[in-house]
Amino acid sequence: MSSRRTVSLITLGCARNEVDSEELAARLEAAGWQTGDDDPDVVVVNTCGFIDSAKKDSIDTLLAAADSGAKVVAAGCMAERYGAQLADALPEASVISFDDYAEIGERLDDVLAGRPLVPHTPRDRRTLLPISPVERSAAQAHIPGHAQEDPLPRGVAPASGPRTLRKRLGSGPVASLKLASGCDRRCTFCAIPAFRGSYVSRAPEDLLAEAAWLAGQGVKELVLVSENSTSYGKDLGDLRALEKLLPRLAETEGVERVRVSYLQPAELRPGLLDVIASSEGIAPYFDLSFQHASGPVLRRMRRFGDPRRFLDLLDQIRERAPEAGVRSNFIVGFPGETQEQFEELVGFLEEARLDVIGVFGYSDEEGTEAYGFEGKLDQDVIDERVATLTELAEELTAQRAEERIGTELEVLIEEDLGDGGYEGRAAHQGPEVDGAVTVQGIGLVPGQIVQAVAVDSEGVDLIARIKAGT
Repeated sequence: MSSRRTVSLITLGCARNEVDSEELAARLEAAGWQTGDDDPDVVVVNTCGFIDSAKKDSIDTLLAAADSGAKVVAAGCMAERYGAQLADALPEASVISFDDYAEIGERLDDVLAGRPLVPHTPRDRRTLLPISPVERSAAQAHIPGHAQEDPLPRGVAPASGPRTLRKRLGSGPVASLKLASGCDRRCTFCAIPAFRGSYVSRAPEDLLAEAAWLAGQGVKELVLVSENSTSYGKDLGDLRALEKLLPRLAETEGVERVRVSYLQPAELRPGLLDVIASSEGIAPYFDLSFQHASGPVLRRMRRFGDPRRFLDLLDQIRERAPEAGVRSNFIVGFPGETQEQFEELVGFLEEARLDVIGVFGYSDEEGTEAYGFEGKLDQDVIDERVATLTELAEELTAQRAEERIGTELEVLIEEDLGDGGYEGRAAHQGPEVDGAVTVQGIGLVPGQIVQAVAVDSEGVDLIARIKAGT
């Protein structure tokens, strides 16, 4: 086997997977692998296994990687969820588990040498951790994105303090910081807890050290990611841990903005709401997991809320921060959803004035409680409701963007478009999925924050001019 071993990492799915890929990159380089090669010996695909469309995308990507002539390894959520079943169905790829991450260099050595890997039999990863949240930190189960090692190889985060394994694969001014992993909620449509495991928070000092390292890498905006950020700290014995942590993260030298993603409405405490809405350096941005608005549908999802409660929450947010950004995703066609309940969701969205609305059609997921529910809707009914709500969402979010014309924006510049044009995001816009702001200027650089005024909109995107004197 050649001493030159090269690997390319392809990441699918959410920002949490991106952080996991950066752990893999750090481990691989420590094991002597060279990452980022254009003609790699091995391609590792960090798959997504959440819904049918994501699984199809993962399979297509694995097959395309195999067509390149490289050896292919399936990692991530889909690989963890299906294990040997995926290996049997897709012999083009070797399949690894989260438990293989600690020895990822050795696993890839085996693949490159032609030694077959024995794929794992999937198991409910919640069984690997104690039921009591406060006892989980002492458990030995591998949790992607939480790994530590001492000493660390050169160039891996951070240089001092808690020894978290991470190597940045991008170079932009925005980076995700994994707050926690897993989930203790029991939503009837969701399989994530079974293959991601129970909820485990990262220690505040680990997060602060990694934030400082990211700032040293040129990161200006930290995006806190997890399956449920509002649960942060419950296993550390402090339900107010997030509202204490956020101001400390915002004080990190070099960090201009901290953003929190994935908030559960039922767990959004007044104190946490105040910190996000009103604290310097923290984006007034609320990524709320509503999922539906009809009370009966939400109960069948094993969730909480109804239109009035959700609208009251939005009022509380906007009383504190009138220009706050609010986004959410919604599932339509859930088993038993009536036309009246669907129309209740439509009515809620017409009142809610959300900046971004994600629409997903319900799909059966094996291993979930809803998989066995009666009252399944025909696929053509689901497709029709998705199309109706998607069209409405595009109209409503475009209207919301128009409402922002004339308002002042703090825009983080992310890309030079040429000819004096720059693309960035305002505080109300999350990365990649929430629209962008285009500004005209001279000599701006990625990572710079400029004061601007919105002068026009195109869909959810804004066009702005830089304020005089900035």
